[in-house]
Amino acid sequence: MTPAATRLVDMSDETITDNAIAVNTNTVNNPRLQFVLSKLIQHLHDFARDTRLTTEEWMTGIQFLTECGDITTDIRSEFILLSDVLGLSVLVDSISHPKPPSATAGTLLGPFHTHDAEVKQQGESISSSGKGEPVVITGFLTDTDGNPIPDATIDLWHCDAHGKYDTQYSDRTHPDMRGIVRTRSDGSFLIRATKPVPYSVPDDGPVGKLLHNVGRHAMRPAHIHFIIKKPGYETLITALYGKGDPYQFSDAVFGVKSSLLFELERLGSRAKEFDMNEEDWILRWDFKIISEQEGQSLRVERNRTAIKGVEGVTLNEDGLPVAALD
Repeated sequence: MTPAATRLVDMSDETITDNAIAVNTNTVNNPRLQFVLSKLIQHLHDFARDTRLTTEEWMTGIQFLTECGDITTDIRSEFILLSDVLGLSVLVDSISHPKPPSATAGTLLGPFHTHDAEVKQQGESISSSGKGEPVVITGFLTDTDGNPIPDATIDLWHCDAHGKYDTQYSDRTHPDMRGIVRTRSDGSFLIRATKPVPYSVPDDGPVGKLLHNVGRHAMRPAHIHFIIKKPGYETLITALYGKGDPYQFSDAVFGVKSSLLFELERLGSRAKEFDMNEEDWILRWDFKIISEQEGQSLRVERNRTAIKGVEGVTLNEDGLPVAALD
């Protein structure tokens, strides 16, 4: 029997939204979940009203989401890809992990990260032989005041010269084109990889069909992904993008930010320093991260600004919006 507190009124276009919100949130003993569900239902219903959504269109949408689930595996998430091509991944990252101008900007994780990357020693390569033009990546990890951060993990991965990640090969037996290196006592790091190239996101599934149907390409500019972790510091998920890449201004997943653009240089006379060839490449980049406390303070500040003037909304103990108590 429906509890008295959530007794439904007669169903109509005018009452269905309030009814749905009441039934789904009235007994939820979690203010944040209650707030999120209420907003989700409200916006979904408003979407249907604004577009005058037809039954046939909604069933097409349900079938699309079903196909996303069907093609998803342990090494391929079609739902992450969908979030990426709609620009939602970058937006959520920006909301959840705001950065001051002095810190390295974050961007989306992408669908190709795995948890089996091997730990590499300084100067080792994450790439097996023949995967592309050799690149040495070197720089420093510091806080925004320039203080070195030692013993942090830098998890990096990218595609090979054919524009494929290791997980896209059916005969994959071990991680390749990915690895983890720890920063030295002075915050420095040195790891070898290969020159990244532009590539297509997986376009053989429902998300690829969506891109085709709206006249978009599936290409991403050349880039290298990074996850940087150190206890006491906010985890940085970011990527560096090749400046001047033909897809710099039309990235299929909206990940490019101007502060993350890099330019490779030939090693030339410096090749002996790294025991490499003169025609090989070097990428120098310094990463700057913030403490967990700095990150939390900035999130709360941004969230407080976002809800300023919004009636009936306040922040909870975690600094996230919830419905204000009457």
